[in-house]
Amino acid sequence: MAADKGEAVKVLVVGAGLAGTEASLFLARHGVRVVLAESKKTQLNPAQKIDTMAELVCTNSLKSKNPASGHGLLKHEMKGMGSVVLEVGEMTSVPAGDALAVDRDAFSQKITEVVENSPFIEVCYEEVKNPLEFAKAKGCQQIIIATGPLTTPDLEKWMGDEIAKEDLYFYDAIAPVVDAESLDYSKLYFKDRHKPTSDEEGIDADYLNAPMNQEQYEKFIAALVEAEKVPAQNFEDYKFFESCLPVDIMAERGVETARFSCMKPIGLELPDGSLPHACVQLRKENLQGSAFNLVGFQTRLKYPEQVRVFRMIPGLENASFLHLGSVHRNTFLNSAKLLNFDFSSKKFPHLSFAGQITGVEGYTESASMGLYVASQVLRKIHQLEPIEWPLETGIGALVNYVMTSVKPSPSNINFGLLPAVALTKEQRRKRKGRKKLKKELASQRARECFEEFLPRVIPSYTPQAQENPLP
Repeated sequence: MAADKGEAVKVLVVGAGLAGTEASLFLARHGVRVVLAESKKTQLNPAQKIDTMAELVCTNSLKSKNPASGHGLLKHEMKGMGSVVLEVGEMTSVPAGDALAVDRDAFSQKITEVVENSPFIEVCYEEVKNPLEFAKAKGCQQIIIATGPLTTPDLEKWMGDEIAKEDLYFYDAIAPVVDAESLDYSKLYFKDRHKPTSDEEGIDADYLNAPMNQEQYEKFIAALVEAEKVPAQNFEDYKFFESCLPVDIMAERGVETARFSCMKPIGLELPDGSLPHACVQLRKENLQGSAFNLVGFQTRLKYPEQVRVFRMIPGLENASFLHLGSVHRNTFLNSAKLLNFDFSSKKFPHLSFAGQITGVEGYTESASMGLYVASQVLRKIHQLEPIEWPLETGIGALVNYVMTSVKPSPSNINFGLLPAVALTKEQRRKRKGRKKLKKELASQRARECFEEFLPRVIPSYTPQAQENPLP
């Protein structure tokens, strides 16, 4: 199909989260007309707080920018694909060490502005109950479902009836946010992990820390275990991501579990140089520093219990909570069974899935799958076969994991998903730093592989990308 004919093809994208907006903007930049359907303005789901696009519901962090990390690798590939999510993320970033954290409201508002101002995107603020019928009514030939962490009940029922009969749920939890003015700073200190404390309090550090001695920590863990929790709904069992466990589940697994996870003290020495027994980290929610979220403190605790238990944390005795944590039901597919490797449905080849619903976990992971699926749909529009990504790349490794997982279990990006790196005899002898070296080598190999592969992803005769949608 020639480029001018490709421009006549329309794509329906359902869901204006990270994956949906990335997919829509990618296609729009390559001359494809998009109908983006989003139901938030009709009714927010239990996890949503605002009616703008690309809402970050769990945390405000898009994870590490370190080139030798899995998330750093994924960001490199997303930037190569023209990621607007990352570009807006940088524009609305707040201090967070080597991580990319954003002001949630500013980020969401900017993404919405960019999408609504695109001449190639028609935004429909309405619920899609049957995507096939909706696409037909809008004159769309291709469909991308990117409904994110929570799919509306009617669309979920359609998916269950037409595509998946089981394995269509898991649970996720959101961490609470506290008012900065309600904190007792005499018991807290600013410090980023493994970095020296600045002479002037907080000027260089992005994280606020609440240290605990052994007695405080053990009482806190006991309170988490004993506190009342929100029960699972509809007789379902909780299915949480191992990489995003509620802190109360960590407490139930053993008194030391949290101390090796979200309450790890390593690298967070007190101003006197001593190491606390455990430590709670708080990260800025916005540039003003008027709010902090409790890092890694996703929770199932009932609201009154959250206030009671989290006020046991030193410095939070009189904390005012702007948002309390919550548990919500998420939806994802058994992609290995139901989808082709380009994430198109085996039953409906013109319908694809993108984002967290495919079985990935995390903001950058979801957004990258939006780019991945959009690029595959673009190839279809130009009558090109889907293209398999090299396993050595971050995106390729994520797709391979999702499509080969024996038991569906959503995953973040990590170097364990990439093929192992071969070390020389001399490198193997050096035990110290060997793990770090492997990551650096895997990252270097991935970047080289991606740069060589990228020209094959986007057809050479695709219309020139539109001007950068960001002012």
